[in-house]
Amino acid sequence: MKVGHSLRLALAAVVVSSVALAYPAFATVPSGGSGTIVFAEAPGANPNFIFPYLGCAYSSVNNINQFQMLMYRPLYWFGLGASTAFVPSLSLADRPTFSHGDRTVTVTMKGWRFADGQVVNARSVMFFLNMYKADPTAYCGYNAGYGIPDQVKSASGHADTVRINFTTSVNPNWMLDNYLSQITPMPDRWDRSSGSQVSNCATGTFGAAATDTACNAVMAYLTKKGATTSSFTGAFWQGGDDGPWRLTSFDATGDATFEPNAKYHGPQRAQVRFVKEVAYTTVQGEESDLLNNNLSIGYVDTSVLSSAAPAPGKLGPNWIALAAHYRIESGSPWSFNYAALNFTSSDANGAAIDQLYIRQALQYTVDQRNIIETVDKGYGSTIDSPLPPNTPLLIAKPIINPYPFNYAAARTLLSAHGWTLVNDVQTCTDPGTGTGQCGANIAQGYQLGFNVVWAAGSSTLDSTMSDEVTNWESLGVLITHTTDTFNNVVSDCTGPKAFEICAWGYGWSYVPADYPSGESLFLAGGDFNVGTYANPEMTTLIKKSIYGTSTLSAYANFAAQQLPVLYQPQTNSIVEVARTLRSSIGFDPNPLGDFMPEYMHY
Repeated sequence: MKVGHSLRLALAAVVVSSVALAYPAFATVPSGGSGTIVFAEAPGANPNFIFPYLGCAYSSVNNINQFQMLMYRPLYWFGLGASTAFVPSLSLADRPTFSHGDRTVTVTMKGWRFADGQVVNARSVMFFLNMYKADPTAYCGYNAGYGIPDQVKSASGHADTVRINFTTSVNPNWMLDNYLSQITPMPDRWDRSSGSQVSNCATGTFGAAATDTACNAVMAYLTKKGATTSSFTGAFWQGGDDGPWRLTSFDATGDATFEPNAKYHGPQRAQVRFVKEVAYTTVQGEESDLLNNNLSIGYVDTSVLSSAAPAPGKLGPNWIALAAHYRIESGSPWSFNYAALNFTSSDANGAAIDQLYIRQALQYTVDQRNIIETVDKGYGSTIDSPLPPNTPLLIAKPIINPYPFNYAAARTLLSAHGWTLVNDVQTCTDPGTGTGQCGANIAQGYQLGFNVVWAAGSSTLDSTMSDEVTNWESLGVLITHTTDTFNNVVSDCTGPKAFEICAWGYGWSYVPADYPSGESLFLAGGDFNVGTYANPEMTTLIKKSIYGTSTLSAYANFAAQQLPVLYQPQTNSIVEVARTLRSSIGFDPNPLGDFMPEYMHY
């Protein structure tokens, strides 16, 4: 199995849905500008890597958004409160300027400083870019053939200005959201290939062989050191801190303590004395701390809620055991849920998946609203396209669901294309490729059926898929299904295709690449195109959205209509917030999973 950038993002979606639940947790504190914020980490999702140039083994929300970014700020910041938008005031550079037909971008740094006093300047950005150019596959933001570094013709930095020239025109939104946002400026103190050997990765010429050699040696040293948890609180890492917090203790289980960074130059300084991140192995352990009033914000599973939300976007009554001390909050992650379809199968089942009308019939019988109401207790969002719920109008117009739950429409589609119910099974009785016939490579008498695989261990996913299987069987589709561990299901979905429908339960998270474009998912050869979907019009629309100035509307509408995947209901994040807690940005779970305790106080 290829373990690429997009696979890690898919795995990170697990962390998004659970760690976004594990929003900051707070202990009781004295009045005034003091106190301790206690952050409840998601079960088994303790931070384990500190170097902000991450390979796919470490690329997750718990390592990036809720650990590293407290200390090391990205070049451009996205997300504040319930928003996923670009936040210029929290970024290390002014808004980028595009010129020469969007073939050049100029970045001007603001002059903030690292904790050791060094200015965060152009050299700090070139350090990251030179390392990326030397070995892009070592970074889990890499998308072969696209963006940075593969489409960079040249890059240079001087004083506070970085200039990047591209080989083609790029969509400024795509470039800012998916590539410039992933750059983390790095201090000179990290430019070394051993504890004593200083290097010139930061100062070398972009793309030069000597620079690549130097950067590869630096990368090897920093990657090894970055996984050594005993080094996390030392001067080496904390001297490179340019964020609002500095790490002062870290243990082998993943418990961490932060204090305010006195050298932070950003607009929002810390309002409490400490932030503590506490590791858990189970949801039950964290819920026990909530019940004992040891946390001020934590997460709960929907199964403990006695009543459902009254309507989409509305909050229902809290778990009665917590209601006296906590209020409930909910929000949707910046992702979309789907089940993958296998377009590579050479048998009749694969031929059936190739037929759009069959995919339409399957989608018509996914009762998303019922699943949200019964399984998710009303805390969920319907998914009709690859766009996340609440996508801003600047990115795309709202998508009208082309396939709302409709048994009659599904039956009509099949009967209109040569299928007849024989002993309650949809059977091809009019084979061929003409109008009203079953379609290519579907033989007379073939019984419509699919092999479905999904990840075990989640009662929510079990209930969701069981509901869908029941509906498909009621339609007359033969279903065989198996379950396996999450990791094995991802292997099944991305390796040899022994399935027609595959669900790991979390779909795709647009973190840390924030722009919800489709090059990884639906271009031929895309690094997470697990069903090997290919369509020339889809390719054209995706390329227009990433190289031109098009919004994502045309692409998203086409993807909604063409069903390269089966869209699935998406569970929202649920958090418990202490009634005494205050925040200037609110407590809706951030869709990106950002943890920003500097805005919180008692």
